[in-house]
Amino acid sequence: MTAPLTHRQVLSLAWPVMLAQAASALPGIVDTVVMGTSGSATDLAAVAVAAVAFSFLYWGFGFLRMSTTGLTAQAQGRGDSHEVQAQLVRGGLVGVALGALVLLAFPVAETMLLGAFQASSEVEHEATGYMRARIWGAPAALTGFAIQGWLLGVGRTRALLVVQLVLNIGNAVLDAIFVGVLDWGAAGIGAGTAMAEVAACLVGVALVRGSLGWPPSLLDRDKLRLTFSANRDVMVRTIALLGGFAWFVNAGARLGDAVAAGNQVLLQFVSTSAFVLDAYAFVTEKEVGEAVGARSPARLKRAMRVTTELALGSAVVFCLLFAVTAGPIIDAIVADPTARSVAQEFLPFCVMVPLLGVPAWQLDGIFLGAVRGRSLRNAAIVATVAYIALDLGLRQLHLGNTGVWWAFVTMYALRALSLAPGVRGLLASAEEVD
Repeated sequence: MTAPLTHRQVLSLAWPVMLAQAASALPGIVDTVVMGTSGSATDLAAVAVAAVAFSFLYWGFGFLRMSTTGLTAQAQGRGDSHEVQAQLVRGGLVGVALGALVLLAFPVAETMLLGAFQASSEVEHEATGYMRARIWGAPAALTGFAIQGWLLGVGRTRALLVVQLVLNIGNAVLDAIFVGVLDWGAAGIGAGTAMAEVAACLVGVALVRGSLGWPPSLLDRDKLRLTFSANRDVMVRTIALLGGFAWFVNAGARLGDAVAAGNQVLLQFVSTSAFVLDAYAFVTEKEVGEAVGARSPARLKRAMRVTTELALGSAVVFCLLFAVTAGPIIDAIVADPTARSVAQEFLPFCVMVPLLGVPAWQLDGIFLGAVRGRSLRNAAIVATVAYIALDLGLRQLHLGNTGVWWAFVTMYALRALSLAPGVRGLLASAEEVD
């Protein structure tokens, strides 16, 4: 019988993911620092728009990471080693194929992505250079999603850390060279990211090479149907949530380049807290997935409770850390005075995000581990529609960027509230299979 999950075990799994996730936040921070110290508000706003456009493009395929984690963990909980291997190979093949399609379709997608933002012509011009350079990393980036998801599902979090360090430290170094030394501007940021994505994918393949092969269940019809269903629902969920973040960036861009740039600076703090605290959600995915695969309600409840306790405690630390250090950091990294003024003015909203976000992030981890894609999809659509409606309503009060931020921080509560009712059903279904 498996011993109850302890806080120490969660921390041992979570700390490599925390470092990996902190490294994931590093490119955006470095991009912002490089553009903030070397460029104008227009340059900084261009990176903001292009980065969100790529987030929308790539993380629409985030199911390659999320579904792979849950399905792999459930197979491991059942003791099905062939299916554990099959999830890696399936995910990798799908990642390569989708990455190639994204690369081929990009000339059309580029116009659609940029058209979604109401940015100035100068910002749009700079953003185009970034996007045309970065797109060459698409096949490697999407294949890397599947590898990272599989590593999480089998609990190889230290290997995941290695992949993320290669990706993000490599990206930071290349960005500093291409922009700070060679003065390639936003296009240099995109090129550095693409090259780092290729390097990280190759390292990931090397780390999982012992599990590559052609397992018997690879083309099993029922397994393929389950994988497709989970991927479809998580894809819709991710697109809905990214639509909310794109709406936020666009709302700031409507108020001018200085507001867009200032909000971009604050988003780096938001992203850092989300990435690091998501480590607990990732461990939740693994532990909940194994509990569901093993058909153990007690193990499921324990995983939900222990991971969430640690996540909430860490969120409080982040709030305090941002309150003390974020202001001086903004002064140090943002040269443009108008962008710096915006970032300082709206910093209090940013400080609230870690604690407001934990319930949403943890619930995401629970439902991803249980492979409840339909619940995730429906909740994300409801939360995003409610957020957009709130933002539009606040615009009528002429609150400017204050209204933009109030709507944004409320979105986290909307996400949690839309998922919370499904927890009871998940626990009830676990009891039924006991």
